[in-house]
Amino acid sequence: MSETRVQDAAVPEGAGLATTAEALYLINLLLLPGLAFLILVGIYLRRRRDAPPLALSHLQQTLSASLWAGALLVVVNALIIAAGGFGGVWTWVLVIIYFTVCHATLVLLGVVGLTKAMAGQCWRYPLVGRPLPAACPE
Repeated sequence: MSETRVQDAAVPEGAGLATTAEALYLINLLLLPGLAFLILVGIYLRRRRDAPPLALSHLQQTLSASLWAGALLVVVNALIIAAGGFGGVWTWVLVIIYFTVCHATLVLLGVVGLTKAMAGQCWRYPLVGRPLPAACPE
């Protein structure tokens, strides 16, 4: 019997931290809003000066996208209040539009970011992302 060995691909420096950042972004959107964001901010504040370019890129992208997601949530709540409050007739229309368009898009972008981080690639969130660091590997 012949034994087949699979060679482990070289893991780029910072891929683990990049994956953690993307996972926390998705956890913030889907499971533990607020708590996952605070953990992400804490990691960013601790590692922003010494993180490898790949990790720094994903930390910056997820933090920016999280802030945009929070801002969108505030805007939707303000629109609901302006349209008659949470008991108003437009409440569910705005909630469904928000979750169908904004929230689902942010989650989808997070999944793409997570796959890029796991592959050791830099990636910029469209519209809400920050510019990539110059040293970020392509």
